Amino acid sequence: MKDGVFSELTQSVSEMDEIVRGERAPSREFHVDPVEVKEVRALTGLSQAKFAKVISVEVGTLRNWEQGRRSPTGSAKALLKAIENDPKHVLKALT
Repeated sequence: MKDGVFSELTQSVSEMDEIVRGERAPSREFHVDPVEVKEVRALTGLSQAKFAKVISVEVGTLRNWEQGRRSPTGSAKALLKAIENDPKHVLKALT
C-alpha cells in the first residue's frame, strides 16, 4: 500500500474516533425515517418480499430500513423518492 493512502486511512480512523467520542461533528449525515420507507412501500400495495424484489434489494435489507436499523443510501434512496412521487409509473418502469 502506498504511504499516502495509508496515511489517509489512518487520518480517517482518527477522525472517526473523534466523532464517536463526541469531540468532532460528522461532516455529513443522512437520515431516512423508517416509517417513510414503510409508507413508500404501502403506496405500492406490495408485500415486503415483492417490493424488495422490484427494487432489487434483499428482503432483509428492506426490513432493516423499515425498522430503522439501517437507512437506504445513494441510488436506493433516490429510487424510494421516485416511487414516493409517482409509484404507478416508476413501478411500471421497474417491472
